[in-house]
Amino acid sequence: MARQLALPLPVRAALGREDYFVSSSNSLAVALLDGWQGWPAGKLLLAGPAGSGKTHLAHVWAAESGATILPATALPGLPILELTAGPICLEDVPRIAGDRAAEEALFHLHNLSLAQGQPLLLSAETAPRHWPLGLADLKSRMEATQTATLREPDDALLAAVLAKLLADRHCIPAPDVIPYLLHQMPRSFAMAQRVAAELDARALGRAKGITRALARDVLLSLARRG
Repeated sequence: MARQLALPLPVRAALGREDYFVSSSNSLAVALLDGWQGWPAGKLLLAGPAGSGKTHLAHVWAAESGATILPATALPGLPILELTAGPICLEDVPRIAGDRAAEEALFHLHNLSLAQGQPLLLSAETAPRHWPLGLADLKSRMEATQTATLREPDDALLAAVLAKLLADRHCIPAPDVIPYLLHQMPRSFAMAQRVAAELDARALGRAKGITRALARDVLLSLARRG
C-alpha cells in the first residue's frame, strides 16, 4: 500500500480565551487573572510547570488589558519608562537571576509600573523564594507578589491539553487515543507535550494516522528513553 506523503505543517498554538480549558486544576488561577483590576498592589505572579498554560493565559490577559508581553531576559536596554505607560507581562522571570543589568531593569520596571497604576503580570515555574536573585530589594518585592498557581492536570484538563496540543499540530487522533493515554501516561504537562510531539512525528506519512496502537508504541518508546 502506498504511504501518504509526509508534509510537516507548522505548529500554531491557539491562544484565545475560548481555547483555554478551565478545570479544578486551574480555576483559582484563572479567577485571579480575571480579577486583574483588583490585584493587590497591581501585580500578580502566574506560577506553574512547563506546559501548564502560562503563556496562553498571558495572551488572554493581554488581549483583555492591552498589555505588552515580553521575556524578562529582554529587559536590559529597553526603554523602561515607555514600557510602563501600559500593562506589562514579563515571562520566565527567574531566567534573569544573576544578571545584574536585567535584575535592575526589572526592579525599576516594577516600581514604575506600580507608581503609575499599571498592572504587572509575571510568570515563572516556581515561587519567588526559589529564585536565586542577587538584588535583595528585587527579591523582597517578588516575594511580596500574590501568586496564582497552575497545578498539574486532573483528568478533564489533561484530556483537553492533549486534544489542544494535537490540534495545534493539525493532528486528529482516533476516538480511543486520548482516553487510552489518560490511563497509561505519566500525568504532567511536560509529558503531554512530549507525547503530542512524538505522535505528530510518527504519524507523518502513515495512512492510518494516530491510532491507539501508535499511542502505545509512543509511550513505550518514551518510557525507554526516560
